[in-house]
Amino acid sequence: MEKRNEAQRIAVIEQCVMTETALRFILNDRYNENSGIHFFKDVQSLTQTMNIRHVTAIIFSLSGHRQLRLESLLFFQEAAYTHPNILRIILANSGEERDLITQLVPFQLHGVLNKACGRETLQEQLFRLLEQQIAPRNEPASRKALYGHRLSYMEQTILRYIACGHSLSEIAVQLDRNIKTIHAHKYNAMARLGISSDLGLLSAADILIHFPPPCCQDAAGEGIA
Repeated sequence: MEKRNEAQRIAVIEQCVMTETALRFILNDRYNENSGIHFFKDVQSLTQTMNIRHVTAIIFSLSGHRQLRLESLLFFQEAAYTHPNILRIILANSGEERDLITQLVPFQLHGVLNKACGRETLQEQLFRLLEQQIAPRNEPASRKALYGHRLSYMEQTILRYIACGHSLSEIAVQLDRNIKTIHAHKYNAMARLGISSDLGLLSAADILIHFPPPCCQDAAGEGIA
């Protein structure tokens, strides 16, 4: 166990000084300075380091700021393809954000944790993830991978329109659908994602719009109302 810890080189991206202090406390309880724990304030500084030094795990603590959150997720999407052997963990700001990211991002993550769940719980979950082994790149999706859309093609399409600021009536015109059909798809999407408010739906749409759209073949079973 100790030998594995010494081989670890963990990169943590956290902009908040208070949260960084808490994460240092959590990680230092298990990993010493020889483990190579490094904190970064942004994607750019981490990318520069990764060009000259290998890391075994990235812990990305999402910012509450909308644009920074999206930049973080896009960075992780690129890292999933360019550095597939690096453990990728995201710390979300709430349970709802954790669930949305888990269900909506179209790339592999090894863990999405709620950093508001309490120190002991977060510590236990982090340590468990940091001890796991990464599956070789040529294997099919890892059993530990967390990703995938739960929404249908039409539900995703409607969320993308919502993210662009369109009203439901405008979406109905754009998609040549009855407004009642658009309403039904909207509420189905909310039910699938466990969302109970329009604000939560907008957050989901905000995440979804920045990733590749679903394959058109997924729409085959949608039907036209």
